[in-house]
Amino acid sequence: MRIKVGIMGSADAARADELHEKAMALGQAVAAGDLILLTGATTGSVYAAGKAAQSAGAWHIGISPAHNQQEHLDLYGLPTDACDAIIYTGFGLKGRNVVLVRSCDIVLIFGGGMGSLNEFTTAYDEGKIVGCLTGTGGVADEIERMVRVVKKETKARIFYDDDPKALLEICISAIRALAPAS
Repeated sequence: MRIKVGIMGSADAARADELHEKAMALGQAVAAGDLILLTGATTGSVYAAGKAAQSAGAWHIGISPAHNQQEHLDLYGLPTDACDAIIYTGFGLKGRNVVLVRSCDIVLIFGGGMGSLNEFTTAYDEGKIVGCLTGTGGVADEIERMVRVVKKETKARIFYDDDPKALLEICISAIRALAPAS
């Protein structure tokens, strides 16, 4: 079965320009690995990563907070063109985050604000493989410190790297190591 990778980070359009190269590299690495990409079907850096992955041949599934496409477009102001399929949860942003994280084998965080922090804490509680793309600011650069300060037992495994391709490779190796022997 193909590995499902979630890319989570800044949906802020202002940060998208700043993180564009890293977002593109992350999306292209997902496509090169023949992985399935999941995102919050959102804007900003996540959109750029999703568009890059889709353009390079990856299957991109968006998980929307909206009830339907009209609400996705009108209420949330979110794009539809970077996704091959969108699942409309109707659960709002926080509910969408839970569905998104639980649907992933690997969660990649780059940049990010409060929403990405919510996605990280969900992934941490769920015991996911988490990759933090360091040097991108926001939550991705603070997770290592937060985990040291807020000690909580979990089965999550967290990896850090400033190179998108290297980070993804580390996370893929970790998920394969957990797979039952055939």
